[in-house]
Amino acid sequence: MNSLRNRVQLIGNLGADPETKEFNSGNKMTTLSLATTESYLNNKGERINDTQWHRIVLWGKLGEIAGKYLTKGKEIVIDGKLIHRSYEDEKGNKKFITEVVAQDMLMLNNAKKEAVADLD
Repeated sequence: MNSLRNRVQLIGNLGADPETKEFNSGNKMTTLSLATTESYLNNKGERINDTQWHRIVLWGKLGEIAGKYLTKGKEIVIDGKLIHRSYEDEKGNKKFITEVVAQDMLMLNNAKKEAVADLD
């Protein structure tokens, strides 16, 4: 039952190209912005689209793959855990951030064909 604790699964589209940073240690981190949209009818019968934005962090090889193959608009599945943290900005103000640290990723939108073509 432990594997179900703090688990997040999202299916959505990238809002921008991923950004990859390499640290002095050689470790790489890739961040991306993922939009998930839920559609429903309100009490007047009008269709409402509710879009939520999520900050996704991918480390190591998973981040390298994301940086290489993903672009704005791509649809992906993310499986990971939710992290809440805080930091101080340059003015000394405390900022809070929530992000999903990805543990697995699946590329949709014919990603298999694109990955195979890139290997040729």
